[in-house]
Amino acid sequence: MSSVHHRTATVDGHEIFYREAGPADAPAIVLLHGYPTSSFMFRDLIPLLADKYHVIAPDHLGFGLSDAPLTDEFTYTFDALADLTSGLLNQLGLDRYALYVQDYGAPIGWRLALKHPERISAVVTQNGNGYEDGFVESFWTDVWAYGANPGPDTEPAVRAALGIEAIRWQYLHGVPDPSLVSPDTWEHDVALVSREGNDEVQLALFRDYQNNRPLYPLLHEFLRTSEVPVLAVWGRNDEIFGPAGAQAFARDAKDAEVHLINGGHFLLESHLDVVTGYLRGFLGRVLG
Repeated sequence: MSSVHHRTATVDGHEIFYREAGPADAPAIVLLHGYPTSSFMFRDLIPLLADKYHVIAPDHLGFGLSDAPLTDEFTYTFDALADLTSGLLNQLGLDRYALYVQDYGAPIGWRLALKHPERISAVVTQNGNGYEDGFVESFWTDVWAYGANPGPDTEPAVRAALGIEAIRWQYLHGVPDPSLVSPDTWEHDVALVSREGNDEVQLALFRDYQNNRPLYPLLHEFLRTSEVPVLAVWGRNDEIFGPAGAQAFARDAKDAEVHLINGGHFLLESHLDVVTGYLRGFLGRVLG
């Protein structure tokens, strides 16, 4: 099994943690995590790709082992997180790579693709939304209300998402056999989200999430004009980003490959082998 290196780089004055594995001259794949986790979510996937691919998995600022400046020291937006990710990839000399996006990793990845479309060799979305179709209304109503009118009337509903019950739910909902999901996952995330001041970091990103939606038409145009290969491998029982969000990629991506799997939002925790099989097959075909 390939070794995984745990590194940091200074980008715009901030320490960004990332995991790296595989030959430096192999085709590159960048793994972008979602909320409330970090590159920890890819801990088991990385060694399964590193025999053939150069794998990079960063922690976004405010998450995992990257710096987490307070909100009066850094303005947290998805634009800002994408800029830091772009700076890291530039430092690493990556000028061509496949994107694997999940949850928050999707709007960050879409910004990378729109900024430098010539760099993107393939797109893999695992419950990483890019269409209005994907939003499950029962989950997102409170987020939209908070983004439109932040304050004491709307904050409590989204602040509840920072607690252990909500984070555990993200891992277990829609999973046919919850015993497959290690409690280490939500305990790890809760500990990091519970750091002093990190609640305000997460609330800032909840407020900013609405600004991802105007990017979707630009993403769709990128998919149509670039004809970049797309794999959507999705937990069909996800109650955050529903399966319609996966199927929608077939509208714009040429010959999009879509697989709906009997799992939830964090599919790698319960269906790692299934996802890896689809992923290696796809990358083998499109990257050679």
